[in-house]
Amino acid sequence: MATAPLAGLRILEIAGIGPGPFCGMMLADHGAEVIRIERPGETGLSNAAKDPLLRSRRSIVLDLKKPEAVLAVRKLAKDCDGLIEGFRPGVMERLGLGPDVLLADNPALVYGRMTGWGQTGPMAREPGHDINYIAISGVLHAIGEAGGKPVAPINLVGDFGGGGMMLAFGMLAAILQAQATGQGQVVDCAMTEGSAVLSSMIWGFRAMGRWNDPRGTNLLDGGAHFYDTYETSDGKWVSIGAIEPQFYAGLRRVMGLEGAEWGAQFATTGWPDLKVELARRFRTRTRDDWVFAFEGHEVCFAPVLSFDEAVAHPHNQARDAFVEAGGVIQPAPAPRYSVSETVPPRMAGGAETGTILAENGFSEEEIAALHKAGATGAN
Repeated sequence: MATAPLAGLRILEIAGIGPGPFCGMMLADHGAEVIRIERPGETGLSNAAKDPLLRSRRSIVLDLKKPEAVLAVRKLAKDCDGLIEGFRPGVMERLGLGPDVLLADNPALVYGRMTGWGQTGPMAREPGHDINYIAISGVLHAIGEAGGKPVAPINLVGDFGGGGMMLAFGMLAAILQAQATGQGQVVDCAMTEGSAVLSSMIWGFRAMGRWNDPRGTNLLDGGAHFYDTYETSDGKWVSIGAIEPQFYAGLRRVMGLEGAEWGAQFATTGWPDLKVELARRFRTRTRDDWVFAFEGHEVCFAPVLSFDEAVAHPHNQARDAFVEAGGVIQPAPAPRYSVSETVPPRMAGGAETGTILAENGFSEEEIAALHKAGATGAN
């Protein structure tokens, strides 16, 4: 196997939920050694043996309320390229592990901070979740049907696209600079701003007068009859994205859409009525019937699949888009490389506190002292 692209990088991840672990997963998937620091007896939404977000890295248990544990983290961080933390602003400082302390110990360290609102600003210390962060970035307002309420796109836009993925990018950019200059820094990743960045194209459309504020009335938000989902006779769904003229012509051909009203593709006043008629036609056949009908016509068509159906789809199977690790079916690491390899997922096991500390230069006496102090959750 070729070397993974991030092989040689060492990252400390202070345990959290959602976007922080996603950032750690991305870095580990592509070869970084990521050590996750768990709190004693930590429980929550996650089950490490079944959670892909925690895959491909080992963990240690340290009680960061103990001064001995704080010193242990400082020692570990001295030999790391980066650190990931997702507490509210000020928490790491109160623990004695703020960026001023760790960058003094290791000037080349990249200190990745994952929050919803950012490290500064009037809302910085307020609680929140994905739905709140994308609410004030303007993104949530744009998602939903015409005349309906805003609809949360699960937690993909804030937590993962605008959060964990953005932090992984920012940390790698800062690590590249640190490798060139020896100077580390703080990466302040706010999901409000990250989600806004994801909507950059829509801001461009607005500037060009090609995007309306009311949701569900635009080209890409379900307003257009040729860019939407439609229910089929068996209660399943298909997706259409026939924007370009040649693809729209294919849609008309397959669906038998005759008449001048269908030829005026971008006449927005006609979209609502054309959507009603397309919906009626799609309900006359099953989803599989439509898959067969559209095959080879280059319409930008695909069936809307459930998770189980996605795993079984021939295209996904041909590309090994999903894998099984530890009995858990999950998305494979992405993207792919022409020379390098990503890391085959392995599910998280139990903490390996003593082993990892020993590998990182802690003596038997130091490890014993940590245990005795209760800094590892053990007495």
